[in-house]
Amino acid sequence: MKIGELAARTGVNASAIRYYEKMGLLQAPSRIGGQRLYAGGAVDRVLLIRFAGEMDFTLAETKLFLSGLRDQAPVGPRWEKLARRKLKQVEEGIERSLRLQALLKNLLHCKCASLKVCVECLSLCDHLQPRSPKTVRQRQRTGFR
Repeated sequence: MKIGELAARTGVNASAIRYYEKMGLLQAPSRIGGQRLYAGGAVDRVLLIRFAGEMDFTLAETKLFLSGLRDQAPVGPRWEKLARRKLKQVEEGIERSLRLQALLKNLLHCKCASLKVCVECLSLCDHLQPRSPKTVRQRQRTGFR
């Protein structure tokens, strides 16, 4: 199939498909008369690349997963390794999002008279708490901030 058909079947722009080729995510197709001709398996691969991007996998992570992957090769072990690493990142993102949500909900009801009062009221994170000059000097000597 030509690049236009591949683009239409996958919902990905032809320029993105060419970029995937350039980055090594998609094997360069055969050419006839200067036109790219893709095998049917290219649809699945482009859909997987698109899905990975929508799930916030980087192109480097996607490339690592796809490198050397054949159509009939089991994907379970590769998915497991990548999933474990990505799951940690997702859990950290959820934690940050929950803190942000709490902050924003509190800000909706902020009646603080000044920035100083607001900072004192927030008290959301230990590392944002004001420190005494003595504590700052101690942390600097030990290498902690």
